[in-house]
Amino acid sequence: MDYTLDFSVVADALPELLQGCLATIGLALAGMTLALVIGIGGVVMRGSNRRWLRLPVIVFVEVIRNTPFLVQIFFLFFALPNIGLTLNPTVTAIIALGLNGGAYAIEIIRGGVQSIDKGQIEAGLALGLHKSQVFRMIVLKPALRAIYPSLTGQFIMLTLTSSICSAIAAYELTSVAQRIESDSFRSFEVYFTITLMYLGISWLMMTGFSVFSRRYFHYPTR
Repeated sequence: MDYTLDFSVVADALPELLQGCLATIGLALAGMTLALVIGIGGVVMRGSNRRWLRLPVIVFVEVIRNTPFLVQIFFLFFALPNIGLTLNPTVTAIIALGLNGGAYAIEIIRGGVQSIDKGQIEAGLALGLHKSQVFRMIVLKPALRAIYPSLTGQFIMLTLTSSICSAIAAYELTSVAQRIESDSFRSFEVYFTITLMYLGISWLMMTGFSVFSRRYFHYPTR
């Protein structure tokens, strides 16, 4: 079967695709922010001596890490309205990305926290620092420095996972591409183009994370 490549459809739709890229980046950044908040909060609760604080975090992590993201986002979008909680696709996508990324962030950050020498924590307490100050200044930053590559790798994966949000018609790059493809029937051209765009988004985020690491997590040199 003969197939003639025609990228004119993609060229005509380039402004829409670029808007889809920006929407994808926006979804990803919002999801990452929520995931980081959940990750740090979850680690604090997971390290509590109170069982009623630890147990919900353990259950949350196990449920999220052992169920597909597609099922999670369908549950939020289609099941919650049955109990009176209706969310628009964009909000649902951000929450789903945040919850999914947060579950993984909890375990990544917890591993970093556990790598901190207990002697440093005891020294901070001996100096009269409050537990929250010890966590923020002695535990959190060194832990984040240690797990930064793993955490940012997970966040890049979360960005690519955002393509699944097209299943609930959230506005992002894949949903834009699906509409263009359904109108033009130029599947190869459209999906080849967005493959390159996702590669570009990933490269852009890796570069941004690298710059951030050099700025905030570098070790002082003489």
